[in-house]
Amino acid sequence: MSDTASAAPRVPKRVAAVILNSLKGGVVPRIGLPYITVGREVEIRALLTDLSLIADGGASFRFLVGRYGAGKSFLLQTIRTHAMGEGFVVADADLSPERRLQGGQGQGLATYRELIRNISTKTRPEGGALNLILDRWVASYADVDESVVNAQLAPLEEMVHGFDFTRMLRRYRTAVSEGDEEAMSRVTKWIRGEYRTKSEARAELGSSTIISDDDWYDYVKLIARFLVCSGYKGMLVLIDELVNLYKIPNAITRQYNYEKILTMYNDTLQGKAQYLGIIMGGTPQCIEDTRRGVYSYEALRSRLAEGRFASEDTQDLLSPIICLSMLTSEEMYVLIEKLMHMHGQLFGYEPRLTQEELVRFLTIEYNRMGADTHITPRE
Repeated sequence: MSDTASAAPRVPKRVAAVILNSLKGGVVPRIGLPYITVGREVEIRALLTDLSLIADGGASFRFLVGRYGAGKSFLLQTIRTHAMGEGFVVADADLSPERRLQGGQGQGLATYRELIRNISTKTRPEGGALNLILDRWVASYADVDESVVNAQLAPLEEMVHGFDFTRMLRRYRTAVSEGDEEAMSRVTKWIRGEYRTKSEARAELGSSTIISDDDWYDYVKLIARFLVCSGYKGMLVLIDELVNLYKIPNAITRQYNYEKILTMYNDTLQGKAQYLGIIMGGTPQCIEDTRRGVYSYEALRSRLAEGRFASEDTQDLLSPIICLSMLTSEEMYVLIEKLMHMHGQLFGYEPRLTQEELVRFLTIEYNRMGADTHITPRE
């Protein structure tokens, strides 16, 4: 541990400002995470192993579980940034009362639309990268024979709804070659799941199929497979705020949503999904509560319950559930030291707090009632 500013890496002022303002507001900054990442090496290593599995044509499914403020969203954001840098496409969405995995009023489709709206790449990290991806695919096969394109799309056609999806891709390719921007925008509208009725899609596209509340996940699998045709390594889907499923008052509706999770989980384990990783974030309660949580669905509970050799001190990192343990007091020290130096760099002063004063501050925090289990990075 150092108490000199010279030991701290220089952080660009713009990045430092974003980090400090985000943390002050209790949210995870979208940039500069490596400057403030401490601990979590074990969890990050497990998730990086998943990425290499996805790149090899496999699939993975994880729950990231931690209390509010434990660093769950932070870790999701860290993996998101890393995955894009490694050539993956990332799509993320927070669940809410309007966005679920399944619902009678289009809540599942609303989640799909949010995922596609937030689809991001290294060159478009803020989302909205669908057209960029489609154009990259068209450009990479601009001068090849049609038979090459057909051979490339053949594996997609064998998947559920693959015929309709590949027909739209061909239509987009034709529209680009003809310079027909209206046709291009209609195809992207279809892929984004924005056609509300089949008759509307038939009138504009000549297609009587639309992406719906029941089958949107099939299209996520198709997009993941298609991304490899466009030169990407695969797709990472991040779904946070699982607590919103726990809060659904109707037991049958909750069960339908958990059934959707089971479908996704089984697909990744049984090889029915390729080049796809799914990470869902939630609190311990929304997973472990046997009355309303994920564990209330017996088929999921029996698959997800921790192995008998796991304990509070040892984690089974092959388990689908990664529980975020608390940061150690040493890691908390490193974190506040980093923030102190960053604050000094941003506002142009030499930090005057000594190592003893930082330790005294942490001691006061750790001596608060309940701190042994409740002190989190956000606190």
